Amino acid sequence: MIYGYIRVSTDKQTVENQRFEILNYCQKNNLEINGWIEETISGTQNYRKRKLGRLLSKVRKDDTIISAELSRFGRNLLMVMEILNICINKKCRVWTIKENFKLENDIQSKVLAFAFGLSAEIERNLISQRTKEALARRKSQGMKLGRTSGKRGQLNEICIKNQSKIIKLIEENTSKKEIARRLGISKSTLYRFMTYTGLYTPTKKSTEKWKRGIYQ
Repeated sequence: MIYGYIRVSTDKQTVENQRFEILNYCQKNNLEINGWIEETISGTQNYRKRKLGRLLSKVRKDDTIISAELSRFGRNLLMVMEILNICINKKCRVWTIKENFKLENDIQSKVLAFAFGLSAEIERNLISQRTKEALARRKSQGMKLGRTSGKRGQLNEICIKNQSKIIKLIEENTSKKEIARRLGISKSTLYRFMTYTGLYTPTKKSTEKWKRGIYQ
């Protein structure tokens, strides 16, 4: 399967220029697009929240994604690298027209895969380090860390086990409601954990809600 991927940031921009570039490229290379993915959304939005995320979940070995340029996939390098790494692992090709970039099953792609994997590992280590620093700061302030008794303790333990994941989702601007849903816990439990570890500083308004028992 060959997919054409088009993204514009606002509804004032047109997809037609990108579509023309892709069609012209395919005509010159005797290729046929089997499916189009078009979306109007900022490239700063995480790809999982976009149609691109659904495309990446269904592509298979030897599929090809063609786009006008790499910036269509994302507006920051780490996001683009993560997307390309997914395609490498799935042995899916990625071609862009403006840069004449081709991600395929060759030695160059394997070198890129090593670089992407190393970058991901560095990022995980940085997240882990930030988590440890946040917990150490709370501990130095006299707050008890670790498991508490009962159901609340079990839920907090879920947060502790997934603290690196929570920080990554926060950095990706994922809503707290969505983070709680993915962890299978309540939003109030997530708020307690984030406040407890210094990942969230309650406002005066939210503190008053807490005192009234809304977050209990």
